[in-house]
Amino acid sequence: MALDDDMVLRPRPTALKFELIARCSTTKARAAILNLPHGPVQLPIFMPVATQGSLKGLTPKQLEETSCRLCLNNTYHLGLKPGQKTLDAIGGAHRLQSWPHNILTDSGGFQMVSLLKLAQVTEEGVRFLSPHDGTPMLLTPEHSISLQNSIGSDIIMQLDDVIATTSPDHARIKEAMHRSIRWLDRCISAHQNPSSQNLFCIIQGGLDLELRRECCEEMVTRDTPGIAIGGLSGGEAKAEYCKVVDTCTGLLPDFKPRYVMGVGYPEDIIVSIALGADMFDCVWPTRTARFGNAITNGGTLNLKSAAYAYDFGPVEEDCRCVCCRPPAEGGLGITRAYIHHTSAKETVGAHLLSMHNVHYLLDLVRRARGAIIERRYTGLCEGVLRSLVWKREGEIPAVGGGCSEGRRCGSSG
Repeated sequence: MALDDDMVLRPRPTALKFELIARCSTTKARAAILNLPHGPVQLPIFMPVATQGSLKGLTPKQLEETSCRLCLNNTYHLGLKPGQKTLDAIGGAHRLQSWPHNILTDSGGFQMVSLLKLAQVTEEGVRFLSPHDGTPMLLTPEHSISLQNSIGSDIIMQLDDVIATTSPDHARIKEAMHRSIRWLDRCISAHQNPSSQNLFCIIQGGLDLELRRECCEEMVTRDTPGIAIGGLSGGEAKAEYCKVVDTCTGLLPDFKPRYVMGVGYPEDIIVSIALGADMFDCVWPTRTARFGNAITNGGTLNLKSAAYAYDFGPVEEDCRCVCCRPPAEGGLGITRAYIHHTSAKETVGAHLLSMHNVHYLLDLVRRARGAIIERRYTGLCEGVLRSLVWKREGEIPAVGGGCSEGRRCGSSG
């Protein structure tokens, strides 16, 4: 796919600096520093999802105290409410939500899948009915970028044509891949703030590795500051997921961040890091907290179960989150019994578990980063998979591939 004359290869303005710190000698895992307009971010990273400018269950200050320095907002939702006029008036989403650190905005492309009954995709963009009042609306690449320019996020995503990986319509998957490339060109042309906001492209192509290779080649030519691998986390087998991620990362530049969208299960993050990915996001840690589920090193615990009614230990032993730490160490000293008591009827139970779950995933990637730097990532990877997967499924997936099959956690938004 030829570039327009005004898009011939030349250095593009960028508002990030990627510093590669260390590589794993056995896997493709890497540690880096991503310098963004609102401060440095250590990679690998998990990004909590504050879809509508709010992380469910946490205040901005509490999110900051988890060590989060990059969270995710959704363009589609913020464009509907509070709307572009309000965002322009207040000066962007950082001021709207009192968040002093970095923000990444998803473009709204995933809503093509989640709102498919209401949406019609054409070359122009996506026509859909507002879920608030049924008003007909049109989201184009240009409008998505305009909204993200108003939001003022540090990383903005192109509008892409998203098709579920489980779709049997190969022609539609191919069409979506090529359309995503064309829409990227329109996003690049519409982007007004390249010196302060970083536009990431999104690689599509379903589970077809040849389509993914073709898309990677085209997207890399556009030379965006970062690159995302999209269209996954839709129910595909994990072995197929791993093939796609491994194929794509093998074709991407070394000195740009790689973002696999919609990934949040701990074992999936650990394997994806081994496959060469740097950035991840998912609503799962806060969503599962609202059902009384705690994420731990031994798996997910449903604290609504009567088995925890008289369990007066912390949510997880040795966890350093504010929920689990004893009061003598500046924490709340919350017990499993208290979560059991409050999770069914009181919002405080979900609030506390959200703090714990978000901390757990941020700490997981922090431990992964340390292991990469200290040349022991393979051991950490095997240990995490042994505790999370072997106990559940009776087998240990190979590091860097051969992942066990199953549903993924779902994408952001």
